[in-house]
Amino acid sequence: LLNINVGGKSFQIAYKVLAQYPVTRLGKLALYTDPVKKLQLCDDYLVQKNEYFFDRDPSIFHYIFHFYRSGVLWMMDEMCPSNFVEEIEYWGIHLKYSQRCCRILFEEKQDELNEYLKIEKELEAELEPLESGAQFDGKFLGRFRKMVWNLIENPYSSVPAKIIAVMSSFFVLISIVGMTLSTVEEMKNKTGKLWMEQMEMICAIFFTSEYLMRLISSSSFKNFLRAAFNAIDLVAILPFYIQILFENLEDGDMQYHEELHKVENVSKLGKVLKLIKLMRIFRILKLARHSTGLRAFSFTMRQCYQQVCCLLLFIAMGVFTFSALIHSVEHDVPGTDFTSIPYAWWWAAVSLSTVGYGDTVPDTILGRMVAFVCISFGIILNGMPISILYNKFSDYYAKLKAHEMSQ
Repeated sequence: LLNINVGGKSFQIAYKVLAQYPVTRLGKLALYTDPVKKLQLCDDYLVQKNEYFFDRDPSIFHYIFHFYRSGVLWMMDEMCPSNFVEEIEYWGIHLKYSQRCCRILFEEKQDELNEYLKIEKELEAELEPLESGAQFDGKFLGRFRKMVWNLIENPYSSVPAKIIAVMSSFFVLISIVGMTLSTVEEMKNKTGKLWMEQMEMICAIFFTSEYLMRLISSSSFKNFLRAAFNAIDLVAILPFYIQILFENLEDGDMQYHEELHKVENVSKLGKVLKLIKLMRIFRILKLARHSTGLRAFSFTMRQCYQQVCCLLLFIAMGVFTFSALIHSVEHDVPGTDFTSIPYAWWWAAVSLSTVGYGDTVPDTILGRMVAFVCISFGIILNGMPISILYNKFSDYYAKLKAHEMSQ
């Protein structure tokens, strides 16, 4: 018998049993005749007891010991998959010796644990800044850039940094409100336009200053351009300067400028200018920099993109199916709106979403039966993935909050 001691517990295994598994650690220990090679396989050797000592977990070794006696590797549900894999790799035993049913459950549990650890790591990275204050040590104007970095990127570093973070959110809201009021008919007079332009100019100056401060405090220009939040900041300030550029084209020719202003609504330049003005709505995405809820929502969409794609695929299938059905039973009705399948797409999409505007409705009994099936399918369809998305969103939001509080 081979005497072994694992973590303080003694075991005895026959040499002929261990010899059946020569690639395992204990199998090699039983077959080797060189004492030096045997000592390399264990942590210590007790001469008095002729016992080989292993500083490993004795609770898991019970399953290893049972494997040598029965030839089957058993696994319990309460065991940590990572710890168990580490132990059996040390002893040189492969998972193929376990029962197929146990191996399938174990691999599923292992995948769940790996997915959990991956999400935890990504959640922590979501709150970590791209750079740290230590990266400015030894660089040009490192102390000054570190101070600017703390002001603009670390709102909990000082009271001024917190004020700048609050002001950033405040100016985003002011900008969105100003863009909204600029479309109101009563605000399109000369005084209203002047106030809106001044408000937009103040917001653009603040956003530009904030962007330049981030650029100055960045230790890597390449990483700065790759960051998603910095791209959002750039989109927030570009419309203002592009608008100024378009409005001052051919500024020397005032007559041409006046003619261009008159036909602004129909000219290509006017349409481009309107599109550029509309880009200011993306400024609201700047709130995600200081909003845990928006970050959790973005993280949920990235993690659940497969479920979202499945939902969109099912909706598309439903729209094509029910629009074809409703057209086939309603196209002969005089004055019907279902003159073709593409015209029925809107009705099918509205019915599947259970909104039901009522602008297009079937007239026949058979058409109403199709509409009832379409609405029922929409209720079932919307209920399945939304619950998954909500549960994951609440879970990610709670974890992000926990990580934020710990930091």
